[in-house]
Amino acid sequence: MIIEIPNYNRLDIQHLVLDYNGTIAIDGTFKSKIASSLAALSAHCDIYVITADTFGTVEAQLEGLDVKVKILSSQDHTAEKALFIEELGAKNCVAMGNGNNDKAMLKKAELGIAIVGNEGVATQTLLSSDIVCGDILEALELLLFPKRLIATLRC
Repeated sequence: MIIEIPNYNRLDIQHLVLDYNGTIAIDGTFKSKIASSLAALSAHCDIYVITADTFGTVEAQLEGLDVKVKILSSQDHTAEKALFIEELGAKNCVAMGNGNNDKAMLKKAELGIAIVGNEGVATQTLLSSDIVCGDILEALELLLFPKRLIATLRC
């Protein structure tokens, strides 16, 4: 998915990386209202859900969706998330998250979107993002309706 943003950047989005709890889930339960948006986006890019799986529900909750799950295994989730973005190729990544451990991931990605959502957003994550959205659906729609993204980022 290529999005030209006048006087800002040309985005070549190949990967969408989503934090799980607080971003696309609340208390371990997937926000089903975004399933159709994820399905639409999966036709244009690979979608990854990155999580510590605190509630042990991620696999069951995402069953049937065209997403790949990355379970964090280190003690330093902030660094592990950022490394995952680097491994995918940061120039081709959009990352979305809300927690303090998402700040480096959002900063590394070509486009980092902080989600306020039900849990709020960590201040350092907000400051590391390119865009802030009040809801995950709004954030996903920026990619589905790129003129919204262009309106936000163009110079």
